[in-house]
Amino acid sequence: MRADNEKPPFYTQPLFLISLLVLTLAAFLSASLPSHRLALVAGQLLTVRHIFTRAGTSSASAATKRTATIIMTSPYAKELEVAQLAVQRAALLTKRVFHEKAKGTVSKDDKSPVTVGDFGAQALIISALRANFPADEIVAEEESAQLRADPALRDQIWEHVRSTRLDDAASEESVLGGAVKDAEAMLDLIGRGNSQGGARGRIWAIDPIDGTKGFLRGGQYAVCLALMVDGDVKVGVLGCPNLPVDDSAALTADIGANQTDDEGRGVIFSAVIGQGATSRPLGSGALAKGQKISMKPITDLSSASFCESVEAGHSNQSESAQIAQKLGITKPSVRMDSQAKYGSIARGAGDIYLRLPTSKTYQEKIWDHAAGDLIVREAGGQVTDTTGSRLDFSVGRTLASNRGVIAAPAAIHSQVIKVVQEVLGQK
Repeated sequence: MRADNEKPPFYTQPLFLISLLVLTLAAFLSASLPSHRLALVAGQLLTVRHIFTRAGTSSASAATKRTATIIMTSPYAKELEVAQLAVQRAALLTKRVFHEKAKGTVSKDDKSPVTVGDFGAQALIISALRANFPADEIVAEEESAQLRADPALRDQIWEHVRSTRLDDAASEESVLGGAVKDAEAMLDLIGRGNSQGGARGRIWAIDPIDGTKGFLRGGQYAVCLALMVDGDVKVGVLGCPNLPVDDSAALTADIGANQTDDEGRGVIFSAVIGQGATSRPLGSGALAKGQKISMKPITDLSSASFCESVEAGHSNQSESAQIAQKLGITKPSVRMDSQAKYGSIARGAGDIYLRLPTSKTYQEKIWDHAAGDLIVREAGGQVTDTTGSRLDFSVGRTLASNRGVIAAPAAIHSQVIKVVQEVLGQK
């Protein structure tokens, strides 16, 4: 018999019972569930149990109780919360690395600051994903073999991983799973980003520092994380430490460099399929309040602005100029590194993002586009390749089926594609 003041067990909580019913029904509706689906159901059930157990305690944080109340009403709510906090924590590490090591660095080599930031941020993100979704696969850029052969570099990275934590204990411990145990555990986590991708199951794509040269020059870079389910992007998060927090701030010509020491910078963009896109300040503890963002309506193409890569090797800038001329666009292109371009046009600070092929053989990496693609589409845009086809994240670690990227407001995307094809001779 339970005492009057004793909390009922988690399995009698109404929301838990609803969760259990839904998960059980899903299993019975698909009698031939593959193994990865069964593992996913089990993982989700354990996550629900953990949340409801904590929510029923007197010490439960507001964030834990809030998660418990929305877990069944908002698809991918848990994935979004974990992804945003994981990106925020990883961004803290990259900012520390820049200020302690990167100022004045102009190139990337095996022991450069960006290498330390890449490995460290990847370890922290994978740690959070493994703590919450242990059955999920992960596609990431970095491999651990280099660190196993270089103890000095490993120890340098471990020091940053060990000492990077969110200020909010509930977010750090309850949501992200706390600190990485030791250097060997760090290497193991980094090595788990070796999925080959594909069209089946739940796969996370990570780019720990997208825009390495932007990072080194104090310009734009992004910490990128996306969840794909059966090849379709469902959750996307971009942490952009050097973009203005203010969604209404216009892009300026100098945004590509020396942006790290200004106040009011650091933003997280996020989206869940079918739920719109959001921005919020990039903080150091619990998530800050977010607000919905949308692309800027364009009624006159001549007033639009382009975003494109700083590096000419990433996009054909001469063809971009021809496209701008044919569209009647007179504003100079704003050049910046990384998926920060996707976030910028999603909130209306820019309008059109062009990444035109510079090589017949180069294949874009899925981690360079997955999060940004969803955020722009959920903000009212269209993202395709130069033929007008949607980006296909289901064919492996690269966008092997696509060439180039064109992102623009939905209302004008077809006009932009038409001119792009004229210039590229793809009619």
